[in-house]
Amino acid sequence: MRTRGICPACGHEGVLPGRVDDNDARPVCLTCAGIPGDFTCKTCGQEGELHRRGECARCALRDDLCRILLHHPADMAAMQALIEVLCAVDRPESILTWKRNQQVLELLGGITSGAIPLTHDGLTAAGSGRHIDHLRSLLQHHGLLPQRDEHLARFEVWLADKFDAIDSPAVRAPVEQFATWHHLRRLRSESRPGQSSDGPKRSAKQEVTETIKFLTWLEQTHRRTIANCTQQDVDEYLASGPTTRHLIRTFFIWAKRSKLNVAVQIGFRQARTTPTITQDQRLAWLKELLTGDSDSLPYRVAGVLLLLYAQPLTKIAALQTTAITRSDGETSIALGKNPVPVPEPFASQLNYHLRHRPNLRTAGGAEGTPWLFTSSRPGRHIDPQAIMQRLRALGINLQGARNTALQALVSEVPAPVVAEMLGYSDQVTQKHADLAGTTWTNYAGSRNAAPSRSERTDGSN
Repeated sequence: MRTRGICPACGHEGVLPGRVDDNDARPVCLTCAGIPGDFTCKTCGQEGELHRRGECARCALRDDLCRILLHHPADMAAMQALIEVLCAVDRPESILTWKRNQQVLELLGGITSGAIPLTHDGLTAAGSGRHIDHLRSLLQHHGLLPQRDEHLARFEVWLADKFDAIDSPAVRAPVEQFATWHHLRRLRSESRPGQSSDGPKRSAKQEVTETIKFLTWLEQTHRRTIANCTQQDVDEYLASGPTTRHLIRTFFIWAKRSKLNVAVQIGFRQARTTPTITQDQRLAWLKELLTGDSDSLPYRVAGVLLLLYAQPLTKIAALQTTAITRSDGETSIALGKNPVPVPEPFASQLNYHLRHRPNLRTAGGAEGTPWLFTSSRPGRHIDPQAIMQRLRALGINLQGARNTALQALVSEVPAPVVAEMLGYSDQVTQKHADLAGTTWTNYAGSRNAAPSRSERTDGSN
């Protein structure tokens, strides 16, 4: 009853709930399918699935929202606009289900009375929860609220709470300066509402947290502050704890530039090893994601982009549909400066996903959504963390898979070319090219391992 169109048998335009016969799967109208009954909404006159007392879901939703939002509203115009937004979604049934939640009813009641202003600050002050995030996304998608960087907004709230939890003024002052003038200023300058990633914010959180731990330790252990901190203090702290303590390096670089402490030097920490998987493991995972049913299609497509093109999950999540092009029967994907070819069978899988993306009818419709991996929240792409959790649950070593994929590519194609194709810097691809010259030869018994440069005697590229 939710399939609409023109009946191929009689030309009637409306719902097409039936089939011609067992040999013809084309959908046909109620009359041609021999389905008895009247399925015309008594309120709007539209033919479709009836939801309640002869009304369609959209009209039933409008009745409910009018009772909730137009009962002595503080701002009649704003409430009428909100009703239009909520009733305009592609699947009104989803909003009918959403508003049954007691938290949602309380939220809508607060908005109606004016106790919760219909602004970003008003919704933030109302608390947190998926019901608030969902409404915020819906309002942004339909222009009732301006677009904003949600990850940045959450980081600002987190930062304020972090400052308030610091008891010592000697610790709080430098942390607040560092977080505000280094991290927050940079994140704000790089913010692109609606297209942001939480990766930089997570890194900033880690560095701020580790800086607070260090300055607290410094004050409690040696009765010193950042101004009189010594190299010996820092060396002692780094040597006596986990490697995450090295994240204070950014703070000391900023402290030197800000003239708060110019005596301490912390070198860049080099990883002892570069995580990889074997080429056989990589190919096995590619086969599973291309031909198996280990997860739903969007996550399998994301996994192939990781294993085939060495793409980071933050970039995969934010890919737009315009990155995929098809010409003369060939599919390409733009990951760097120039589109790169997509081989079969991944090309067919990718194009199928493009035509059947999920969440296009969820609260806001598909109008103008640019994302290859759509979120269940209107106007947003999928969270990279969701991809990470699903692929890890399958058993894929994400960092190892990306490193191995990149090393496989640079062992066959010059590093600068790979950098342009995949959107990496020359330094990163050259580093992996150097690693590929020794690492791949260590995979004993791997039939698919690319030969090292020293092993190529036939002049092949």
